Amino acid sequence: MGAVSENGVGSRIKALREAMDLSLRDLAERSGVSAPMLSQVERGETSPTLQIATRIAAGLDLRLSQLLRLDEDGAVTVVRAAERRQGPDDIAGHSYEILTPPVPGQRAEVSRHTLAPGAATGGPGDPPRHEPGSRETALVERGKVVLHCDGQRHELLDGDCVTFDADLNHHFENPGPEEAVLLAVLSAGLRRS
Repeated sequence: MGAVSENGVGSRIKALREAMDLSLRDLAERSGVSAPMLSQVERGETSPTLQIATRIAAGLDLRLSQLLRLDEDGAVTVVRAAERRQGPDDIAGHSYEILTPPVPGQRAEVSRHTLAPGAATGGPGDPPRHEPGSRETALVERGKVVLHCDGQRHELLDGDCVTFDADLNHHFENPGPEEAVLLAVLSAGLRRS
């Protein structure tokens, strides 16, 4: 079986693996390709055979064609509801899922957050979790949410949308008696000075 021409596939594999927060060992377990082989492919020291590239793609939850074409214009990636990446297990009434695919070079991430009554996405003392210059836009899908950002409090109801500098200290909380759901779009490094 022939080898896949390099053409950046190793760097794409590494970027995808890191975007999915997987170690080389994690991807080795998911794909059945050894960690040393994965490391060589990522560094461009070897070109994977089609069989190995297919296994690596499967370990990244992609088809081979998606792995080999991710950098082409016009590519469409659909993330089905059942394929969403889940955030860490429910943390004090806050759960979330990432709706966008782990594509290298992607400058925005869409996530859906569910807050139980009284729950928050973080606390007042938590450091900012987003890189300098990042912006966030959040749309309240259901319920009442309060955004605490840089020492200010903003009440948001069903359908309200807010945009703010996401590198500032911030968190959302649900002060209401019902579950609240919000969609968030995080854009990296787009703030104008």
